[in-house]
Amino acid sequence: MKSYLNLLFLSLFFVLFSCTQKEEKIVKPFPVSENPWEEIRKERISKLLPEAMKEAGVEAWIVICRENNNDPLAMHVGGENAGGSAAFMFFNIDGKFKSLSLSPVGEATALGEKEILDEVIAFKRGTNVWKHIAEKVKEWDPKVIAINSSNNNIADGLSYTQRKDLEKALGKKYTQRLVPSVDLVYEWLSVKLPKEIEIMSKAAKITADLQIEAYNTIIPGKTTDADVAKFLKKRMAELGVTDAWAPDQNPNVNSGPNRGHSHSTDKIIQPGDVIQTDFGIRVFDQWVTDIQRFAYVLKDGETKAPDDIQSYFNNSITGIRKIQAAMKPGITGWDVDKVQRDWMKECGSLPIMWGTGHPVGYWAHDAGPALSGAARYDEPVGNSARKLKPGQTFAYDGFYHWEREDGTRKAFSVEEMVYITEDGAKYMTEPQEELILIPSK
Repeated sequence: MKSYLNLLFLSLFFVLFSCTQKEEKIVKPFPVSENPWEEIRKERISKLLPEAMKEAGVEAWIVICRENNNDPLAMHVGGENAGGSAAFMFFNIDGKFKSLSLSPVGEATALGEKEILDEVIAFKRGTNVWKHIAEKVKEWDPKVIAINSSNNNIADGLSYTQRKDLEKALGKKYTQRLVPSVDLVYEWLSVKLPKEIEIMSKAAKITADLQIEAYNTIIPGKTTDADVAKFLKKRMAELGVTDAWAPDQNPNVNSGPNRGHSHSTDKIIQPGDVIQTDFGIRVFDQWVTDIQRFAYVLKDGETKAPDDIQSYFNNSITGIRKIQAAMKPGITGWDVDKVQRDWMKECGSLPIMWGTGHPVGYWAHDAGPALSGAARYDEPVGNSARKLKPGQTFAYDGFYHWEREDGTRKAFSVEEMVYITEDGAKYMTEPQEELILIPSK
């Protein structure tokens, strides 16, 4: 009996032990099966695009999509699966909005089933799409026609040959009405629906939390910047998210002097280092984040950061708060940047080349008002002259820049993400308030 009980005890022990040794199943927070993009895209076209066209003073917009060399905005209008050349056309005249596509017969079937647009018109493969476009333009007779031909990379998808074919089909009368779509595109893409802001906020929290996880893996004198970056790459793969920008430069972990947008190196992290991590993820293959968190590696005997480092960090956080308080509908991006520049002068920071912030959403540097310009210009110019409005989403930094003992320079640039409401800017995730401290041993 005693042997039996011992055997039973050992069996139960090994069962319990094996259960505790099993890896915890990682739940992917943005499962592909729950991708809401189709419904969100339909709502963006039906609700946000008419208003954007009105704001931009545009009565028609033509987007040409095709296989292998597609328009940057194909995904936004429904043309991501185009084979032969297809036209996506939007009209907004006298309060009447219409979205339609002129598509080769094969692709038209699948496009119609998605019900993204009001109408999908199929034409025989090999038929001249430009002729069909001209017929629709003449039918609606818009006074201003936007096309994706500009000096902005997002709104510059129309090739030279496509434009020549379009102009030939439209004739002189309607060719004279063509304008770059850049204002329309900025008005439309810069504003996000509440559901999009909800997704981005969830992703922003994950982005910030992962950076804290990564800092907890550091062993001073052993761990390199690249090791921290590799840890974050591993966690991204586990969670099923991808890079918000160029994979070789995301994340950018830097425990040395300023390097700008760059890759993480094999520099070994040492006591006394200030570590910057610039990191972003892409979720549902559509929305991105851009957040920076900072840490300080304690030296032997230290229980807190040196007074000067702590002061520099505090100045960065004060800048974050001042900027957030200033970001209200109607203010220009230049005005936001001016708040930063004034504070940097007041607190004794060295100047810095980078702008305060940028729109973030479908790209890390998205369409919308640029939070920059005040360091170079005495008044708003270009995208810094665009005004903030509810629904826009931004990533921005609080800067403090100083010279180190070895003559190199370092900057705190704590970066947060916000969205604009009628009352001002709201954080997408909890902002960094305290400098992360890493033990020396």
